[in-house]
Amino acid sequence: QVQLMESGGGLVQPGGSLRLSCAASGFTFSSYTMSWVRQAPGKGLEWISRINSGGGSTYYVDSVKGRFTISRDNAKNTLYLQMNSLKPEDTAVYYCAKPTLGYWGQGTQVTVSS
Repeated sequence: QVQLMESGGGLVQPGGSLRLSCAASGFTFSSYTMSWVRQAPGKGLEWISRINSGGGSTYYVDSVKGRFTISRDNAKNTLYLQMNSLKPEDTAVYYCAKPTLGYWGQGTQVTVSS
C-alpha cells in the first residue's frame, strides 16, 4: 500500500535549520510531482512547495521563498525539504503529499521557538 513517512522535525531556535525527509513506497514515486504542505496551529492547510517528477521544476509560496529548498532523490524514493532561517511562524505540522491522488504522510511537527 501507499506510504509516505516524514521525519526530521523537531524543536529549533529562530534562525536555525532543519531538513525534513519523506520516504515514499507503494507507488511509482519518480513519476509524480510531489508537495510539502503545512498546517499551523488553528489554521488551514498551506501548500508551501512542490517539485516535478524529474526535480527540475520547483514552486515555493512567497512566505518560504529563499529560505526553503525542496529536492528529491528518485533512486531512494525520498522527498526532502531543507528549511533555513526558520521563524516562529514556520511552526506547523509538515506533510509530504501527492494530494491529487490522496496520498498524505502522517506529518512531522516543526516548532520554532526560543
